[in-house]
Amino acid sequence: MLGGFLALISAVSFAWSNATVRRGVLSGTVLQAVGISLPIALPVFVVAMLVSGGFTALASFNMRSWGLLAVAGVIHFAWGRYCNYRATKAIGANLVAPIQQCSLIITLALAIFWLGEPLTVLRLIGIALVIAGPAMTLKPAKRPVDPMPPESAGETTFIPEYAEGYLYASLSAIGFGLSPVIIRMAFVKKSIAIGIAGGFVSYLAATVALMLVLALPGRWTDFRRVDRRTAKWFVVSGLLACLSQMTRYMALAVAPVSVVSPIQRLSLVFRVYFGWLINPKHEVFDGRVIAGTVVSLIGAVALSVSIGDVAQFVSLPAGLANVLGWHWP
Repeated sequence: MLGGFLALISAVSFAWSNATVRRGVLSGTVLQAVGISLPIALPVFVVAMLVSGGFTALASFNMRSWGLLAVAGVIHFAWGRYCNYRATKAIGANLVAPIQQCSLIITLALAIFWLGEPLTVLRLIGIALVIAGPAMTLKPAKRPVDPMPPESAGETTFIPEYAEGYLYASLSAIGFGLSPVIIRMAFVKKSIAIGIAGGFVSYLAATVALMLVLALPGRWTDFRRVDRRTAKWFVVSGLLACLSQMTRYMALAVAPVSVVSPIQRLSLVFRVYFGWLINPKHEVFDGRVIAGTVVSLIGAVALSVSIGDVAQFVSLPAGLANVLGWHWP
């Protein structure tokens, strides 16, 4: 249950982070968003490691773990985040979200075939519900929305760049789908400290990759042009993303990928709420969100429990227990 709870915290903070970065990229660039939000997590991870004993855990990693965590960091925090932010800038967070559901399919397929994690009836039901919930709430906007913040709204209207947005949303889904399995392969031991240490290694590798990009001609000049108000949104987004990834790594260190990743899909529902609070003129919100949230939360519960947990509270008929007890492989 701890892994499921940590994954839920990760989902909420990731959704909040998406809403704040959406506000920032209305006036800033994607490179500025990544350049500010990514490195800010490193000192936070250092403090968390000091508190949790993460440095001791870090010393226990072998070269294989270091390599896998570094690859996962570049794939998720550099590639995946850049593509996610670029897609968000092009078409908005709500249009990006349904496409990113494909990352769940990638993750679960690799978890079953690479890690040998079992697929159960409850997990099948949970996966279906977690995917169905966001699908009920997220649809393309039927009206143009103002691309400027309320305090500086003008006559310009936001016209989604569908080709660019869908391309980069698909690329981000690949990155977000691959990384959880690679992270899980890196963890030989299971503990909260191991998860935090693993997150630090991944963030460090991604930050190094970012520095190499900023060293390219013209990139640093573009990055320095960010204004103070936009930078504040990127800082908040970076801190929230840090919380999301820290709890995500902790969850992956103590729970199966096939449980953690589907629960994190709840961020697709929560981002609608945060979008309504932070970007009411830039996203779509309506009553379908309530139904979608309920369906998704039921799915999250199904993913977090086993047939044994259910049997402790409910007396199941033998036939139903046998059906729910099926697993593959």
